[in-house]
Amino acid sequence: MYNNSERRKFDPAKFDSSKSANSFEWPFRLNFYDRSPWYEVSLEDFERYALDRLRVLAEIESSFARNRSWEELKSVTTRQCKDHLPLNSSSALTVDTQTERRNDHLGHFVLRLAFCRSEDLRRRFVKAETALFRVRYESDDTKERELFLQSRDFKWTEVNSEEKLQYASELKGLGIQQPEEGVPTTERLYKVRWTQVPDLVNKRRVLLKDGWAYVPSKEQLSIVLRAFEANLENALDSTARSIMRMDGDTRLTEILNHMSRGFVAGVASEYSGPATGDEIRADMVDDLAKRHFPLCMRNLHECLMRDRHLKHFGRLQYGLFLKVLGLSIDEAIAFWRKSFSNLTDDKFNKEYKYNIRHSFGLEGKRANYPAKSCQQILLTDKPGPSDCHGCPYRHFAPDNLQTSLLATYSSQGLTSTDLAEVMRTVKEGHYHVACTRVFEITHAAAGVKKGDGIGEGESVTHPNQYAAKSIEIEKAQQKDAMVVE
Repeated sequence: MYNNSERRKFDPAKFDSSKSANSFEWPFRLNFYDRSPWYEVSLEDFERYALDRLRVLAEIESSFARNRSWEELKSVTTRQCKDHLPLNSSSALTVDTQTERRNDHLGHFVLRLAFCRSEDLRRRFVKAETALFRVRYESDDTKERELFLQSRDFKWTEVNSEEKLQYASELKGLGIQQPEEGVPTTERLYKVRWTQVPDLVNKRRVLLKDGWAYVPSKEQLSIVLRAFEANLENALDSTARSIMRMDGDTRLTEILNHMSRGFVAGVASEYSGPATGDEIRADMVDDLAKRHFPLCMRNLHECLMRDRHLKHFGRLQYGLFLKVLGLSIDEAIAFWRKSFSNLTDDKFNKEYKYNIRHSFGLEGKRANYPAKSCQQILLTDKPGPSDCHGCPYRHFAPDNLQTSLLATYSSQGLTSTDLAEVMRTVKEGHYHVACTRVFEITHAAAGVKKGDGIGEGESVTHPNQYAAKSIEIEKAQQKDAMVVE
């Protein structure tokens, strides 16, 4: 691998895409990923770079579910890439672009292994990867992008001046004008088989002649994207046929199974809190729950207040959430003792106090347990009839969910007219998108707009993330009010 001072100029004529990945440097930021990795990687890197990529792809899928415009999706994806998946052009001389491209290459192929296992996963992966490729294509350095296009065979032929003049009248219908009579247009045109651009044919954006489509340069991206999709679809089919060879390696299969669930609720970073910046007291929890908690934690809190008890998995889910929120061990014991008011001190100390201390890393193996993310909560088994844990957006019946949403959030601005949009995303299986939309609606009075999510368009992927942002917004409002006074 070469450093910036040693980087060689790329000659498209000498490029051999059949070479293994470790036999030459990655010449471009854009990549069709048709060269399999052939180098050693640690298990840590195997998982790390796949998770980084998955965070970006999950947010792209979330953008589709939220009906974002292309410009909005592009903006959100660019921010996500900057944080998790940086990939600079070769002109960025102060950046190790080869390491970036190697990590990008590795992450793609790991996710290819994870998402090749079913037709639905393959379809979603191709859609998200194609969108990511398009974002990078549109933002790429112009000269580098042209070299990339020259390095591949897209089965197009650039239309010569004679054909431009021959079809001048028909091309005029596409908005391609001749400078003057008898002079061909200077705009580039590409001739491809019409089957390569069915979307452009359907939208009547090309000229059709004898099975050929004459594609204006402004529509060139359509050819490239269709080639990218076809290449990836074929590769996923091939990977699916050979994936069984890996089933014996439990280290990898466990990681890949975890990855394949990433589209369900995004990929959340572990929260270490506290969300408010201050310690939470036991007597503050009820008020915080009513103003700032997501529906899963509101439901657990209401069950606890109603029944004066929660079953094991409910206590675990809610207890870790409160811990990360900022509830200290002493305040946690005080909160749970007060909540379990129908128990004697002796019973509480014997049956519950140890588990509370254990969750804070003060008993047993003394591990610092993180709060559960949306993905972990969503992928738990369906709670029983008397259980309160889990994700309401997934585990509640539709009628019960709508009733619960109105009962919980109507005082914060949610109305029955908002339910259709929320329930549509629930029906499509985008549970974290539904939660994100509820956050936007219930914080609209504070200036949160549709599409803002919990900040910069990001979707909810963790209950503590939801609570932290809600508390942050309220604090900002209080600070502004004090300044005005």
